[in-house]
Amino acid sequence: MSKKRPSARLKVSNTTTWRLRLVFIVLVALAVAVVFVTNRLLTDRFTESTRNRAELRLVLYSGNLLSELRQNAIVPQLLARDPSLILALESGDFSQSSQRLISFLDEIGAASLTLLDRDGRAVAVTDRNLLGKNHRQAPYYVDALRSRDTVFKVLEDETGAYRFTYSRRVERQNQVLGVIVVEVDLAKYERAWSGISDAVLVTDSEGRIILATEPRWRGLSEEEALRREPVDTAIERAIQATAGWTALPADAYVRGEAVMRVEGRVAFRGWRIASFTTYASVREKVNGFLALEIMGFAILLALAFWVLNRRTTLRMALFQRESAELRALNVRLQREIAERERVQENLAVAEQTLAQSSKLAALGEMSAAVSHELNQPLAAMKTYLAGARLLLNRNRPDEALSSFQRIDDLIERMGSITRQLKSYARQSGDTFAPVNLGDALSSALSMMEPQLRQRHVNITRTLPEEPVLVMADRVRVEQVMINLLRNAMDATEGTDDASIDILLAAGETAVLTVRDNGHGIEDFDNLFEPFYTTKQPGDGVGLGLAISSGIVNDLGGRLTARNASGGGAVFEVQLPILTEETRAAE
Repeated sequence: MSKKRPSARLKVSNTTTWRLRLVFIVLVALAVAVVFVTNRLLTDRFTESTRNRAELRLVLYSGNLLSELRQNAIVPQLLARDPSLILALESGDFSQSSQRLISFLDEIGAASLTLLDRDGRAVAVTDRNLLGKNHRQAPYYVDALRSRDTVFKVLEDETGAYRFTYSRRVERQNQVLGVIVVEVDLAKYERAWSGISDAVLVTDSEGRIILATEPRWRGLSEEEALRREPVDTAIERAIQATAGWTALPADAYVRGEAVMRVEGRVAFRGWRIASFTTYASVREKVNGFLALEIMGFAILLALAFWVLNRRTTLRMALFQRESAELRALNVRLQREIAERERVQENLAVAEQTLAQSSKLAALGEMSAAVSHELNQPLAAMKTYLAGARLLLNRNRPDEALSSFQRIDDLIERMGSITRQLKSYARQSGDTFAPVNLGDALSSALSMMEPQLRQRHVNITRTLPEEPVLVMADRVRVEQVMINLLRNAMDATEGTDDASIDILLAAGETAVLTVRDNGHGIEDFDNLFEPFYTTKQPGDGVGLGLAISSGIVNDLGGRLTARNASGGGAVFEVQLPILTEETRAAE
């Protein structure tokens, strides 16, 4: 019996050793599998997070560019009406003109302001070194003389950089006196981007790079700019290692390094913006997590080794070491959480800045339009009052009454402008009631009857036999119809056999279609924007379609526009129809 005991103990020891070895092998295989899967998942996650942040930065960048361009777009129109500049061009005395432009510069935020006479000579500039320079061949001077509107130009200077200018001719009583040129400072955004993003470029509608954090890219297409990057054998190996590690195909290569490309749109003349972000931050984050995982598995393997050798004596020491490692891991995780919170706060600040820029741009457009529309009646009223005073002094009261009647008409016109603004700012109603669109259309046509009879417009109505009911505010529905009819009448002005077709149909939705045989729609992008109008100054402020679109949206419908195949414009209002079941539920 005593001779068999050592053999049995040896067998038990060998079995235990093989089991421990098997556990060791399983741990190694599990570590490799977990590291591989974690690398894949974290790479995808952090890459998507980096791409989302890059897209948000592009939205901010494009908003800044658009705000700067729109802010400067109105400046030539205002300066072209400046009385002191007009008087200087007429008299030829420009002694105070440069100083006046300099006083505007800081307030406007433009790169430079230049006043050219009718011969293209710089007679007043914010940079006095350029006084007397001839701009007769410059595109912004030539095109401004040919156009009555503000002209935007992108020009490349001798250094390879691009200049962005707005120009407008200065005239008085249809006589051209000169040209005012405003240069927009977009280079400041290049300098700001270079300190935040890896690489950013902006291309025009032709694909030419006009702004870039890499100066050598300007003037090239994006494909040409990236093709010029130097690549040698060492960099190619680095690219292969990067592609293999991230497990994601590179969008492009900048300076031989794989980058992800994010593209966005600038809502200005077909411009586009793109950024290139390296995978360095992704690799750093993934490596940090993998290092923690490998460290954890190393601790487990070390713990297993110590169990094989000194399971009893060192068990407490191993527990203490594991506790210390876990505390270090907790500290690192807390640091990363704090860093992510700071990043989220920065993104929130960026979103608020973008929203504020959009509000300021809209405020600038509104103030310019309202100022323009109200200044003309005020100036005319002042003239008529002076004339009425003179006629009363000469004992001609009947003629003075006609001046007062004109003043009353101007006051009515100003009231119409303010009513449009109040209607645009008005919130949607709180209570709705069933509205018969056929009755509402008849009421709208009745209110428009004097204008229709005066213009001799042929109206064709097509209505269904059954009533078409919707849940709405009848006054606001009639306001939409009147706006559409008024636009149709304006579009057919000057057209032989002017006609307007009105079609009311009921299906899954209630559809009201207004078609005219006018000149059609040219700019669909800005059609429903506030203060956009194709009418002559004084005929409207461009709020009709914006108000109508807002009313239809509040009612849960949609207002669309298109050009008819046979000529003219077609406006279509779609509203949720009120069925018998819905009325019973109500």
